[in-house]
Amino acid sequence: MSYDKPQPLDERHLLAAIALAAAARENGNHPFGALLTDAEGNVVLEAENSVVTDSDVTAHAETNLVRKASRALTPEQLAASTLYTSTEPCAMCAGAIYWSGIRRVVYALGEDELCVLAGVGGDHPLLALPSRQVFAHGSPVVEVSGPFLHEEAAAVHADFWS
Repeated sequence: MSYDKPQPLDERHLLAAIALAAAARENGNHPFGALLTDAEGNVVLEAENSVVTDSDVTAHAETNLVRKASRALTPEQLAASTLYTSTEPCAMCAGAIYWSGIRRVVYALGEDELCVLAGVGGDHPLLALPSRQVFAHGSPVVEVSGPFLHEEAAAVHADFWS
């Protein structure tokens, strides 16, 4: 678990990813959002979770974002990008991020924190495998920073999983 504060630019982008998570929830989906910045820190793409509205269990915010990014950006642009997400990427999303060539991820709510909020099992199964563990098995390296902004990130999950 990270106890450091995010850099100001990272914090701004994480808050925007959390706002995307709130929008996903308002749109009838699970509360997850993600965005991609270029090497200069400019937002180039955004995505919400659309699992419910797309009837697609793989339509997590990060995989939706990776699909868009892979179509729109060159491998060099992807490698220089940073993916910001409201919640730590699951194992599926971490794999998609890795294969896309994105080499930096910053997240707000940790996977372990989500497990506490959502509960394990039941109607909302969780694959408890931290993204750092997935990324650790790849080469080249994916830099991971987080968790950050617990209160803000947890707020969009309030009463969602019960």
